[in-house]
Amino acid sequence: MPMVATAPDDETLPQYHIEAQTSLVERQLRSLKHGDAFAVLDSYGDIGVFPGPEGLYFQDTRFLSRLELTVEGQRPMLLGSVVQDDNGALSVDLTTPDIRLDAGDETSIPREIIALERTKFLFRGTCYDRIGLRNYDTKPRHLRVSLSFDADFRDLFEVRGSDRARRGKRSVEVTAENEVTYRYDGLDRRLRTTRLRFGPKPARLEAHKAEFEVKLAPGGRASIFVRAICDTVDHGRDGAAVVGSALPFTHAAYPSPRREDGHSKGEGMTFALAYRDARRDLRKATANITTIESSNDQFNEAACRSTADLYMLLSRTPNGVYPYAGIPWYSTVFGRDGIITAMMTLWIDPEIAKGVLRHLAATQATTVDPAADAQPGKVLHETRNGEMAILGEVPFRLYYGTIDATPLFVMLAGQYYEQTGDLATIKAIWPNLLAALNWIDEYGDRDGDGFVEYARETEKGLANQGWKDSHDSIFHADGRMAQGPIALCEVQGYVYAAKKGASKLAALMGDERLSDRLKDEAERLRQAFDEKFYLPEIGTYAIALDGQKRPCAVRSSNAGHALFTGIAYPERAESVAAALMSKDGFNGWGVRTIASGEARYNPMSYHNGSIWPHDNALIALGLARYGLKAEAARVFEGQHGASLYQEGRRLPELFCGFIQRKQRGPTNYPVACSPQAWAAAAPFAFLAACLGLELRHDRNRIRFRDPILPAFLDDVLIRNLKLGDSHVDLLIHRHGSDVTVNVVRRTGDAQVVLLK
Repeated sequence: MPMVATAPDDETLPQYHIEAQTSLVERQLRSLKHGDAFAVLDSYGDIGVFPGPEGLYFQDTRFLSRLELTVEGQRPMLLGSVVQDDNGALSVDLTTPDIRLDAGDETSIPREIIALERTKFLFRGTCYDRIGLRNYDTKPRHLRVSLSFDADFRDLFEVRGSDRARRGKRSVEVTAENEVTYRYDGLDRRLRTTRLRFGPKPARLEAHKAEFEVKLAPGGRASIFVRAICDTVDHGRDGAAVVGSALPFTHAAYPSPRREDGHSKGEGMTFALAYRDARRDLRKATANITTIESSNDQFNEAACRSTADLYMLLSRTPNGVYPYAGIPWYSTVFGRDGIITAMMTLWIDPEIAKGVLRHLAATQATTVDPAADAQPGKVLHETRNGEMAILGEVPFRLYYGTIDATPLFVMLAGQYYEQTGDLATIKAIWPNLLAALNWIDEYGDRDGDGFVEYARETEKGLANQGWKDSHDSIFHADGRMAQGPIALCEVQGYVYAAKKGASKLAALMGDERLSDRLKDEAERLRQAFDEKFYLPEIGTYAIALDGQKRPCAVRSSNAGHALFTGIAYPERAESVAAALMSKDGFNGWGVRTIASGEARYNPMSYHNGSIWPHDNALIALGLARYGLKAEAARVFEGQHGASLYQEGRRLPELFCGFIQRKQRGPTNYPVACSPQAWAAAAPFAFLAACLGLELRHDRNRIRFRDPILPAFLDDVLIRNLKLGDSHVDLLIHRHGSDVTVNVVRRTGDAQVVLLK
């Protein structure tokens, strides 16, 4: 089969590079998301006042590139800005500065007498914005409030830095006395529109600006409502308009009730109804999940933030819920990210895993397509709905260039059934699991040596196709780039765990022959992995084998995934853990992706020395699997300490790997996504690792294997932990180095077992 095994030029910018002329941490940005729409806003709730990624995005396109609020031509003063605890809305408090209305007045409107309260949220493809004004003066005030706006319809990859030779046609029109409509006729034959509706009717309305005359009595109030409604119509090949064609997640906006009072009450009612329904959606999504409360208020805040981020990032697909990877760059389905997020949250909410399994089964490749790096049975890497993806300018419309999503898919299925016993879901996706297993052997193992390798099929594809997919992330000890096909350390572990889990599922499905074969293949892989990947000279596993089967003798966090999957022989665990937790590997906040001292180590890089919460969570689970609980707790403590320096206790996608310094937090990575799904899931994995938590439906047993709690936690209350039809509340208490587990409430007959 054809392959491209060359490495990219090390001196050129990699493909699909995220340009970083400005850092995402220079200014405090605010993120909102619902379905296929997300917004990146500044602290004022504005968009595009300064260059950056701010915008209202829908299906990988920026539908609103500017929205700026001014009062008498001046920007208000910021008093406070916060995304509500459940991520349901952004709340901003503002006030007017000193305003001179004409040369004769020294201060016509003194500062701080007019309060502005702004509330923004997303629901069903629409951004809702309420600007409330209140006069705290003893005399009436007359204000000119303006909103300036624009819609550039830039593809997300353009916002990230990609150049395009051609674009479609953009236009704007005042379409009603309270409405402006932007249109973009794309080269992909899709019409994208942004409709801005205002209430009350503006005093003046132009293509890029709305002005309101606001009269406030002493103590008086007024409100201005704005809706930005995103819509897409696919004209199809024959030119006929097909609303929502090939756009599975499109949501219709609320209709606008017409009133005779200049639309103020109508838009206010629309805002109120949408706000009510958005809150109901959030409450419904989290109504039956497992929750955590501890003796540490800061950890409680982190756990609540993680929960809120996860359920904001969840989107409904025709096959169930799916956690979109992160905002702003990855707000879409990613196979690897979704699977790992589902693994880490399986004990919190197995519905996430169910949705991930069903959606990835539905999008599994069925044909050979080199442009998409696809072969039958391969599981999706990512999907995009933007113009550049549809036209093939980037290969990500349905892109399969990942080496690990396919074995991870099978691995998750095994974990999901072990906990839930949901045979109906396993039966429904069993053909997909068989196809995935066949892909591993037929296409994944390119040379028949038993290891799964990757090499992109075309020059447009990703050069590196593991989770460390930077162009320079796989290299030899002397810094030379590895030439493919490349067999990654962690991928062999995923394949081992996938075949072990699938062996049990095959027996369940009545195929004992397949079950035995998979079990034997897993054991042969384990032996070969130990022989080829374990390097005594570095005390851990090679990060990869290159195309000549030469080991890349680099100390990396990838080795921790060998512990996570169980492919490591027990006698290797302490040595691997020592390398991970050494001063070169562990910087105080977490385990670095690449250890300090390696040829390409760079603490400011994306994958060569940075620290990723999800990576550390899988490492902690792996350490705990081999009984190294103290090391797992140390990783947990480092990551919790890092969260204390993040706004809202939110762990970002990654941060820099500089050594921990006294009275300073970790160094931010400039273009890290925040929130990021698998980072949000990490605290739940850390806790499960330390507790040794195992849920087995076949034994009707909730087991805590040699549990410990880190020093910052004295008590943990787990509410509504589910196993089959049983629900339990458990209080875990630390007595020095000992831990007790008490059942506070129980419905059903599940056993709770503590094993030392």
